[in-house]
Amino acid sequence: MSLQSEFTLRLPDGWKQRLPQQVLQDDEQKMLYVIGLADWNCSQKQGGPFAAAVFDEASHELVSIGVNRVVPDCSSLAHAEALAIALAQQQRNTFQLAQYPRLALFTSGQPCVQCFGMLWWSGISRLVTAASAADIESLTSFNEGPLVPNWQHALADRSPLNSVQVTEGIARQEARNVLKKYGESGGTDYGPVSTDVNKL
Repeated sequence: MSLQSEFTLRLPDGWKQRLPQQVLQDDEQKMLYVIGLADWNCSQKQGGPFAAAVFDEASHELVSIGVNRVVPDCSSLAHAEALAIALAQQQRNTFQLAQYPRLALFTSGQPCVQCFGMLWWSGISRLVTAASAADIESLTSFNEGPLVPNWQHALADRSPLNSVQVTEGIARQEARNVLKKYGESGGTDYGPVSTDVNKL
């Protein structure tokens, strides 16, 4: 019997050409950049309609990016938020991002149940979202899974070192447009009961 001993998740080819040419100063600029990554990921048929990025809150430095890679990398772990968080941890050489100046995770959609857990453990200090779970589920065939009631408060009400402040609905319509395009194009539903995994 031959067992796998390692796995790799990576950004798709061409990601370096998608880096911003200037410092993104405010929430809307950052979110529009992230939504652009999601649209690019779909148009290149490299994954699902989601993207994320980690920014340093003080300097506005772009620390990492992530796009959905579930289907091409054969891993249900490969959500955009997961890649952005993991690459930020590798870039900062720590599993606990709270050890550094405040970092914000910008994501084109509200975190699913899996990404909520990743966010909980990561040390990210702020979460900024665009589309809501209701947007995602109404415009695509994805099921985002059960989140705890008032999940935003569950993140914000933790100890000061681990508190995650949540800002919702930034550039929501632009994110909805990407989701709508993906849904109408018959994009792959790679959820846990999907039988449609070979279309992408």
